[in-house]
Amino acid sequence: MIYLLEKTKKIGFLFDYYGKLLTERQQNIIRLYYYHDLSLGEIAEKEDISRQGVYDHLQRGEKILLGYDQKLEFIEMFTNLKDELEKIFTYIEDSSNIENEEKEYLLTRINNLKKYL
Repeated sequence: MIYLLEKTKKIGFLFDYYGKLLTERQQNIIRLYYYHDLSLGEIAEKEDISRQGVYDHLQRGEKILLGYDQKLEFIEMFTNLKDELEKIFTYIEDSSNIENEEKEYLLTRINNLKKYL
């Protein structure tokens, strides 16, 4: 069960980044499967294709998403950037060497950057 949850989370994350690079049908099928939790049969009925067709589109779409990330590494860069910002945030928050006004300014700036991640 944990593997399925991790896979769902990873595909959702990859889809957010690279989804527009898929065909419209692949986007629809992945969205219906991962975001709307529809079964292969329900998607097949909705898309007017076979269950095997839905499965094939899912497999192909997932493979493409994973391939893009393997080549471009945006997810790894995103994760590293987010972790580093969190470390800086914690350091500033816990630091007694920084004036409160400056601390508030820096923490606000970091929070603003986090919104883009």
